[in-house]
Amino acid sequence: MLAGALAGCATEDPDAGTNGVGRLPADKIQAKAQTAARGAGTVRLSGNLVSQGRTYKLDMRLGPQGARGELATTAATFQLLRVDGALYLKADAGFWAREKNANPSKNDGTSVAKLVGKYVKVPSSDPVYKRFSGFTDKDVLLGSLLGLHGKLTTGDRGTLDGTRTIRIAAGQGAGGTLDVSLEGEPYPLRLRRAGDAGEVRLTDWGKPVQIQAPADSQVIDYGKSITLGD
Repeated sequence: MLAGALAGCATEDPDAGTNGVGRLPADKIQAKAQTAARGAGTVRLSGNLVSQGRTYKLDMRLGPQGARGELATTAATFQLLRVDGALYLKADAGFWAREKNANPSKNDGTSVAKLVGKYVKVPSSDPVYKRFSGFTDKDVLLGSLLGLHGKLTTGDRGTLDGTRTIRIAAGQGAGGTLDVSLEGEPYPLRLRRAGDAGEVRLTDWGKPVQIQAPADSQVIDYGKSITLGD
């Protein structure tokens, strides 16, 4: 009986019932996760990111034709909406006040009041567009996030919201870690970025995301620039 029990333990397969990526080396797991991410039409991305020296708290739903969601810094919270190539931003007065020129005109106070509660259509040539459009582009955002930096190794197995996962790490964790699903598609589920540059969760893979342009009555179009005082 003891021999039979030991034999059973020896043959137990930790990958039984999984998608099999746990048997792969770390670089292959990363490649599988990246392929799965590219193949999914939609994803929800939430957490914290450091970008251009600023820390953003974000909750974005990304799809093939656009995205919608919210970003927040220590100073302001604002909503982003992109429909195809059109980017809209809705923010509070504090955000727009910080976007003013160094020498604003006396009419800027009135301009700020008009912007609050409205979607501002951001021109593609405006610095605000360049700063925030990447947060609304699934391929761009995931492409920049899912590349770990350093030699990859396989880490611990675990669970995330009830889903079995396996972790891969770069540079023994200093280059970031990625938790990949062992169930169904090998989607990336949690990323810890290198250099304490944030941690994000990736959920709702493939679930429908409703994205539509706001009503004309809710949109302000400033033309070539949204910089106040111009």
